[in-house]
Amino acid sequence: MDPFSRRAFTLVELLVVISILVLLAALLFPAVSIAMVSGKESASSSNMRQIGLAMSSYAADNNFTLPETSHTASVGRTWISTIAPYLDNVDKVRICPADPRGQERLEAGGTSYILNSYLFVPKMDDFGEPIGEPTNDLKRIRSLGQTIMAFVCSDRTGVGVGNDHTHSSQWTSWANVVYDIAADRFTTRKVPDHSSGSSTYLYADGHVEKHSAATIKARIDSGDNIAIPR
Repeated sequence: MDPFSRRAFTLVELLVVISILVLLAALLFPAVSIAMVSGKESASSSNMRQIGLAMSSYAADNNFTLPETSHTASVGRTWISTIAPYLDNVDKVRICPADPRGQERLEAGGTSYILNSYLFVPKMDDFGEPIGEPTNDLKRIRSLGQTIMAFVCSDRTGVGVGNDHTHSSQWTSWANVVYDIAADRFTTRKVPDHSSGSSTYLYADGHVEKHSAATIKARIDSGDNIAIPR
């Protein structure tokens, strides 16, 4: 017998090897997916913290007044533009790494993070003039650590500069909330009502918290609009 000859694998042996590889892939894939989601979530938290610091720096330079959204600001003066000088790389920070429309937003000058309209969109009269006290004044927020300033936008949110704030006063139902924000931006299993996974939230004092979509949904379903300043 030729000592250099190799015995070929039988069909049964090949099937056993393939089965083992499939089993290993099935075991490893969830762990890899979770790790990828966790990494993107951490990056998003970092982005939001940088935005929070930039907001605070801007406010400190402007008598504690926060920047304006596209609802009232002129072209080139929306919040993502006015805080740019306070950021090392605004184009990196303004896009959530888990946003499937991130590249579109980048090219259109938009952002994956949208501001709470309760704080940044003033009430207007019939002539387009603001009613009441300014809403974007940090000094008027009673509890900075309990008031949400910014959210991760939903896939439905437009990609342009004008899509930089929520419509929080309309959050009377879960459907209205998830139309504006991605409460399930970080998940390995999407469900139709967006109640799985979690998202990151920037608070007015600059800290960032992660909340599960199920927790946010329960609060909304109970009549607790999470966007109302505390």
